[in-house]
Amino acid sequence: MGKIILLTGATDGIGLETAKLLASQGHHLLLHGRNPAKLEKAEKLLSALPAAGPTESYVADFSRMADVEALAEAVIGKHENLDVLINNAGVYNTPETVTPDGLDPRFAVNTIAPYLLTQRLLPLLGPSGRVINLSSAAQSPVDPAALARQIRLSDGAAYAQSKLALTMWSRAMGLSLDGKGPAVIAVNPGSLLGSKMVKQAFGVTGGDLLIGADILARAALTEEFAAASGQYFDNDSGRFASPHPDALDPRKSEKIVEAIEAVLAETDR
Repeated sequence: MGKIILLTGATDGIGLETAKLLASQGHHLLLHGRNPAKLEKAEKLLSALPAAGPTESYVADFSRMADVEALAEAVIGKHENLDVLINNAGVYNTPETVTPDGLDPRFAVNTIAPYLLTQRLLPLLGPSGRVINLSSAAQSPVDPAALARQIRLSDGAAYAQSKLALTMWSRAMGLSLDGKGPAVIAVNPGSLLGSKMVKQAFGVTGGDLLIGADILARAALTEEFAAASGQYFDNDSGRFASPHPDALDPRKSEKIVEAIEAVLAETDR
């Protein structure tokens, strides 16, 4: 039986390849993107695949927390349950150095937006659901002041910190739910895969996007990940592994969650 799956950042890169895999298996896809034209193109492509299940489109700019709230409200308004949330949307560098909410775009899109979306959709997911968060091998200690954009970082530093922050709240949330909510799992889909982000950041073609798409689909659907809440899967090594040590420190993870909550309390949503 097909699952209802919300996939963010579904218009290109790993997100679109993951959407193709899931659509071809007949799942009901809720596609998120920032660009309406690209989102419409992706929906048409997926709907034309053999055995494709239903698709829906939702436009939201994850640099704006009001858009994230609106996306959650739209999904809640149309669905009583959600089987899987794949938080795939992410950025490395952008022309804007600050979001409308006064945040660094990397922390806003890569860390805070998926946290807010997950929190809002928890009632739809339930104990049998899954939240798959796109992490990275690039992880470095998080400065809460940078998360709140009280200090500015380089593109690489902001990206690596934002991905560790995502991994930290994934573990904290996954363990705190303790079977009373969905499994929350952080996944490094593979280093230097051929996404637009990798090409922009490193100027290289990158590896096969299907490597990342396959592991996201496995994490979303297979029994292998059913009891993995709070864990981190490293697709470079092909196994569950330890993330950066800071993510294994409950006190440090709690501080990052508190910093995210403080930022959200200050944004106009």
